[in-house]
Amino acid sequence: MTVDYDRRIARAQELAAVYAESAELLNFYCGLARIQSDIFDKLRSSSETDPRSLTRYFPSLLEFVERHAPERLAQFARKQLAGLHECENDREDILTAYWEGDRTAPLESQFFARVLLQPFAESFVGRPILAAPLNQAHALGAICPFCGAKPVLAVLRGEGDGAKRSLICSLCSTEWLYRRVVCPNCGEEDKDQLPIYISQQSGYVNVSACDTCRCYLKSVDLTKDGHAVPLVDEIATVALNIWAEEHGYVKLETNLLGM
Repeated sequence: MTVDYDRRIARAQELAAVYAESAELLNFYCGLARIQSDIFDKLRSSSETDPRSLTRYFPSLLEFVERHAPERLAQFARKQLAGLHECENDREDILTAYWEGDRTAPLESQFFARVLLQPFAESFVGRPILAAPLNQAHALGAICPFCGAKPVLAVLRGEGDGAKRSLICSLCSTEWLYRRVVCPNCGEEDKDQLPIYISQQSGYVNVSACDTCRCYLKSVDLTKDGHAVPLVDEIATVALNIWAEEHGYVKLETNLLGM
């Protein structure tokens, strides 16, 4: 897996000019991605394996959130996290709980954990000593074969006369093969229960829903737009999230911004 934060940032800047309704979100994401890029570069040149070490990046993230985040998130940062300079254990708890799979914390708390843990997890995936188990687990299920997190979106890549589907992990960004006509949440295989919604504005991104469990996942079709950066284009097409939720569907897993 190749991690290129510069490409993610460039794509977000490009899409901010295309999707006016998502420009603010994309600009906010650019700032987060720059912080993540710095963390990723430092981790790749180290042998750090303890998520608690990420507490040293809290100050820069908190400063950015204070200046640029929506008021609800900025207020949470001020009241719950900014005063923890003397309580390092509290920040460590936020990180370790999410890393160990606990999703019961407030969404704002999970946001901070996820921003810091994503580059941490991504730095592991590319290490050769850890790559072998992934190949053996490839295409087995709807949970990330590397870290066990849920997928945040699907990707369609050209293969022969058609396209194969992969899922992308919401935490470590690992991509693994997955059958096209099956719900990754409940396993429904009846195509009549698996509607797809495509908007005129973003025809290369669709909502892949399931009428059995009422979950949905967005899919980025790279056969229609090879310049797309799936994790970024998923954020840009927030109008599809709104459509899905208005029709009673719940997203299988939120993206980095909690959408």
